[in-house]
Amino acid sequence: MFHKRIILRMDWLGTGEALLNARGAYVFGVVLATLVLRVLARFAFDRLAKQLERTKNIYDDAVLEAVRRPVGWAIWSFGILFAAEIAGHGAESELFAYIDVMRDVVGIALLAWFAVRLINIVEERATATRASSTHVDRTTVAVIGKLLRMSVLITALLTALQTLGFPITGVLAFGGVGGLAVGFAARDILANFFGALMIFLDRQFEVGDWIRSPDREIEGTVEDIGWRLTRIRTFDERPLYVPNSVFASLSVENPSRMCNRRIYEVIGVRYEDLAVLQPIVNGIRDMLRNHAAIDADRTLIVNFLNFAPSSLDIMVYTFTKTTVWADFHAVKEDVLLKIAAIVADHGGAIALPTQTLRIERPQPEP
Repeated sequence: MFHKRIILRMDWLGTGEALLNARGAYVFGVVLATLVLRVLARFAFDRLAKQLERTKNIYDDAVLEAVRRPVGWAIWSFGILFAAEIAGHGAESELFAYIDVMRDVVGIALLAWFAVRLINIVEERATATRASSTHVDRTTVAVIGKLLRMSVLITALLTALQTLGFPITGVLAFGGVGGLAVGFAARDILANFFGALMIFLDRQFEVGDWIRSPDREIEGTVEDIGWRLTRIRTFDERPLYVPNSVFASLSVENPSRMCNRRIYEVIGVRYEDLAVLQPIVNGIRDMLRNHAAIDADRTLIVNFLNFAPSSLDIMVYTFTKTTVWADFHAVKEDVLLKIAAIVADHGGAIALPTQTLRIERPQPEP
């Protein structure tokens, strides 16, 4: 290698003042070359980034963005280690003997950093709505990203330990024996970890879903599913952190996956409107069948229900096409106003709670 040739060249120079001068010149040259190479690398990355902005492929931009910082640190790290190796050649300090090992460890760390950055950027862009016209399961992407990051970090750690002289077999054996103790000490953590796996496998909800639990006061939008906690944003914008093990024994509703929303109302008209009750019922039924926001393929019931204490009750049971909460209430408002208009068009009126008080005159005594 090039730096080995420089070391051999310094051995040929001999010892004394000439060697010190040559060594200082070589160190200065290496530092200067490192600085120039860093500037050139930044310039090259900037030019390449402008070229890649013209393409629609998101992955080439992700690779470039992920590699920029690791390459910059690699230039500085290897340059400084090279300069230190030249400056410490022939010195009695044991610190300079570990430069090759440090170089290998730095290389492993930078490769792992690049891999983790690439996974993070691809995960972020793959789940962005503008990244693809097709539907992307954000929960699946998040799970794959977590597994890949964990694999990269474990591989880098084991490789670095082997480089430092620690036998991997001993580390794995220690991990197997110590795993029992850790398992007893971290039962809750393991329970949450396996709870996260069950969420990913059962797919009872995903990131972005609105969920609620009838068993506990849990309701909101899922923001993140971690290995230990699931973060839910409640409707009053407060974050709610739920341990994953809770979902193993919890009933969870997922309104985000509903096909329709239901309108179920009981409309009461006056007893004086009994003669026009049937035309009112027929008018409401025809209105719902022709309503653009009502799903006519689902159950649609409009019938006279019962004689209530102060009204003739009509049951209205139907489903909207939309599942969006705000849009549903707009549709329901329109339906109720049209029902009121139908009742008024037939000369009727919505009943009010009333009571009839009947007073009988006392009979005169004989």
